Amino acid sequence: MNPHSAPEQLLARGLGTAVASLLLLAGCGGSDYDTPTPESVLVVAGSMVENGDAHRLPSLIEIAPRDIEFEDGVTEASAIAEVKAKLAELLGRLWLVGEELQRQFPEETLGTLDEAVDLVGDVTDEDWTDVVGGLLADPFAFLEVQEDRVEILDLGDGTAAVLWDDEPALGGFVAMLETDDGWKVGIPIELVQESDYWPQTRWEWSVVASMLLGIENSLGDFEQEVRSGRFKSLSMAAERAGRIVGESVVVQGVIYAMMKRDVDDPGDE
Repeated sequence: MNPHSAPEQLLARGLGTAVASLLLLAGCGGSDYDTPTPESVLVVAGSMVENGDAHRLPSLIEIAPRDIEFEDGVTEASAIAEVKAKLAELLGRLWLVGEELQRQFPEETLGTLDEAVDLVGDVTDEDWTDVVGGLLADPFAFLEVQEDRVEILDLGDGTAAVLWDDEPALGGFVAMLETDDGWKVGIPIELVQESDYWPQTRWEWSVVASMLLGIENSLGDFEQEVRSGRFKSLSMAAERAGRIVGESVVVQGVIYAMMKRDVDDPGDE
C-alpha cells in the first residue's frame, strides 16, 4: 500500500527529479570541467563523480532567478544559491555512501536496479522507499544502466533536448541551456513556476534548503550504519536506505506541502 497523498507524491517526485537529473547526466568519462557543448555536460558530470567531486554537480544546474528582492534584502538568486549549496552537500554524501557500499560489497548488484531507474519518473505508482533504496545502494550501477539510454539533441537556439530511451527525460523537466559559463542542465522555469509547489517566497526557499539538509542528515545516519558493518548484504543495505532516507523525503514533503497549503488557503480550517 502506498502511504503517500497527492501533495507528498508530487514533492517526492520533485526532489527525486532534482537528484536523478544530475545522476542521469553522469555517465561518461573526462577530466575537463568546462562545458563548451551540450554533450560536454555529460562528460563533465561523469568526471566529477569519477574524481570524487560529486558535490560540484549542482554547478552544472541553471535555475534562472527572477529579479526579486525579499523583505529581508535577500534576492531570489541568493536563495537559489543556498538551495544549490545544500544539494551539493547531499550529493557529496551520496558519493561517500556509494563508495563505501562498493567497497563492502564489490561483487553484489541489485536485480531490481533497472526497474528503480525507470520508476524514478513515475514514483506515484510505486513505493518511494523502494526507489530510494535501489538508487542509493548502488549509484554507480545506475550510471552504467543509463549510459546508452541518454541522447542530447542540440536545437540550435541555445537549448538542447535531453532524451531518455527516445523520450523527453523526466517528463520534459530537464534540458540543456547555453549560458555565459558554458552549457548547463536547465530547468524549464516557465513550467515549474506555474506549479503550486515551486517556492515563491524567501521563507519557502529556506524551507527547501532545510529539507535538503534533513535528507542529507538522514543519509549521513545511513552512512554511519554502513561503516559500522551492520549490513551483511547489499540488498539489506538497500532496504535500510530506502526506509531511513525515503521516509525522510516523505516527512519533509508533508511539512512543505502543509506549509504551501496554509499559505495558498489561509482561510481554510
